[in-house]
Amino acid sequence: MRAPVTSPRRSWSTFAPAIVIYLGARILTIVVVLVVDLSTHHGVVHSLSVWDGKWFLRAANHGWPSHLPMKHGHVAASTVAFFPLFPLVVRMVAHVVGLSTAVVGLWVSGLTGLVAVVAVAALTRVYADDDAARRVGVLFALSPGSFVFSLIYNEGIVIALLAIGLWALIRRRWLLAGVVGALATATAPVSLIFVAVALWSAARAIARDRAWRSLAAPVLAPVGFLVWMGYLWSHTGKLHAWQLTERGGWQSYPSLRYPLHVIWKFVSNPVSPTMTGQILFAGTVVCVAGLVVVARERMPAEIVIYAVLAVVFFAVSAPVGLRPRFVMLAFPLTMAVGSRWTGRRYVTVAALSALALVLMTAETLFSWAVFP
Repeated sequence: MRAPVTSPRRSWSTFAPAIVIYLGARILTIVVVLVVDLSTHHGVVHSLSVWDGKWFLRAANHGWPSHLPMKHGHVAASTVAFFPLFPLVVRMVAHVVGLSTAVVGLWVSGLTGLVAVVAVAALTRVYADDDAARRVGVLFALSPGSFVFSLIYNEGIVIALLAIGLWALIRRRWLLAGVVGALATATAPVSLIFVAVALWSAARAIARDRAWRSLAAPVLAPVGFLVWMGYLWSHTGKLHAWQLTERGGWQSYPSLRYPLHVIWKFVSNPVSPTMTGQILFAGTVVCVAGLVVVARERMPAEIVIYAVLAVVFFAVSAPVGLRPRFVMLAFPLTMAVGSRWTGRRYVTVAALSALALVLMTAETLFSWAVFP
């Protein structure tokens, strides 16, 4: 499926509204933190270096331990749970520019988040027109999970790489897809889904056109993950160091029963569930509805496959589940809604998304009730 032909000037005007909204959200967040800091005196950088940001900074500053830390007979939380590309980029840039890793981490997260917004909108143009891409860009910039772009998180670089990788697969740029996939799988575990998509895309290309060059994508894409696992094995002496740390340090593990648990916990107590229960149930409903829209929208198969697998991946990941930032990682849902819905329906979704973004930002920065 070929993308509409557009001039460079019109192309950039397609992304302009999303860029403005994205930058506005980041600036507004900083202003609010500055106002709150008048009473807390924590400092903007300190206030935005929270949650997983602290772990990314530990990895950037101190690397990864040579053994798995233990606590009460179990593997303890450590930087082993955090993939290397993002903290290594932060460390390298901080060394070059001479700034602290915290300041650089915020800049890298914010800039890669902006690239992610543009990349998702650009990917939309593979199957839709400029108006649809413009709506998708705005909706993605307003995604409730996009609050992490104001923090030291790796979602920006992950989404940017995955969106570029999917574009490359659809365009049959096999080598580019493989290289980008390798970078992605060195950044976050969700990128392993891209390997599956690349394998499917290559198999189809071989079956249709005997395009054996397509194997470059699925062969290269998992290299980042394999190198990282190999490093941890040689560094800690444990083959499953990452999995052990996830399970012991964060009680995080795959569970096919977890989505049913989330639904049952809410249904059995819909009046006063925990805030976490409300968020996870809402995320589940949004993803189911989003997949319905994906099924109705005429999207390339690679994008559809990624959407389905991403939702399943996070749905069965206990105890994180379908939180807003993980729903955002299933970005084809946003693409389907933004490209298919127009008028009042689209405005309503965008407004609700913006409201949820404000609430999630406030909850993340000024409360410890729910981890993001």
